[in-house]
Amino acid sequence: MPDTKFGGLPAMIGSLPHIDVNKAVSTVLHYQKDMPTWPQLPKRAYVENMYTQYSEGFPGMVVTENKTYVDRNQDLTGQLAQFYADYLANDFSRYPLSPEYAAGFHAFLKMGKLSTRAVKGQVTGPISWGLTITDETGKGILYDETLGDVVPKFLRLKASWQEQTLKELNKNTVIFLDEPFMTAFGSIAMQLTREQIVSALEETFAGIKGIKGVHCCGNTDWSILLQTSTNIIHYDTYNYAGSLAIYPAEVKKFLDKGNCIGWGIVPTDAEAVAKETVASLKDRLEEAMAPFTRNDGLSIKDIVKHSLLLPCCGLNPLANEAEAERALQLLTELSEAMRKKYV
Repeated sequence: MPDTKFGGLPAMIGSLPHIDVNKAVSTVLHYQKDMPTWPQLPKRAYVENMYTQYSEGFPGMVVTENKTYVDRNQDLTGQLAQFYADYLANDFSRYPLSPEYAAGFHAFLKMGKLSTRAVKGQVTGPISWGLTITDETGKGILYDETLGDVVPKFLRLKASWQEQTLKELNKNTVIFLDEPFMTAFGSIAMQLTREQIVSALEETFAGIKGIKGVHCCGNTDWSILLQTSTNIIHYDTYNYAGSLAIYPAEVKKFLDKGNCIGWGIVPTDAEAVAKETVASLKDRLEEAMAPFTRNDGLSIKDIVKHSLLLPCCGLNPLANEAEAERALQLLTELSEAMRKKYV
């Protein structure tokens, strides 16, 4: 079992509002001294958005200046045959993140060996990626009988390549699957069963040998994600604290197995970032943790032991670098305050 006793260390989801790649990396390393994350920079280029960024190498993929889709009008026979051959051979070397699509990743690699607790990466999860990337008719490719089978296998190879590459910096890696579309589960916007979701996630998780996490920045049925093999559940604690509190028994079982909750307690809304303080966020976080201490539950000290503290989502929605750094400073100081009290 991987060691997820992070004791309330700070981490982040990935995206920043920066355009300058080197400044983004230096910002990460300044504020994330224990678990730095390579920065995604969607404002730098369209291809760095969290969906297009992982599109390279997918059969039939077309990327224009502002659109990413799979053209099913092509004869995909040869591309699909090559993909399945790579998948069966676990040849993830053919599925990298290129410097054009992930400038932050490659600038991060130039830092060389890092003597940190771990390094963190991220891949868009199969549900969100497969529903956002469409065919030429606008239908999510996850609903396509052929392409839907490829999606989690493809992202599995992407995750494997990323993890293996990050090990050049640190042997300890954490890879998140980002799944914002899980908020649509149970609605007409998502025609997938619980079993289909778990199967797709597990296929992708199978490509991750180290610590694996899943991020969803809204309300969802957390019992689905809690039953997967993930080691970390990250959720938007700032806006949806009560959503996870509905599952106290499942969360306790999850933590008893040695897993970890990522508390997304720092907001990514500019107005909220400006008004919050370390003290106000600490009160909010302790209030969010309190339901799990009731009815023979866990102590807050136990919870913090198996916790990471993060922003509630990526920081790219913030308007500028100063706002992002304010959020990261709040996060760093909040982590220090919680660790001083409980660790």
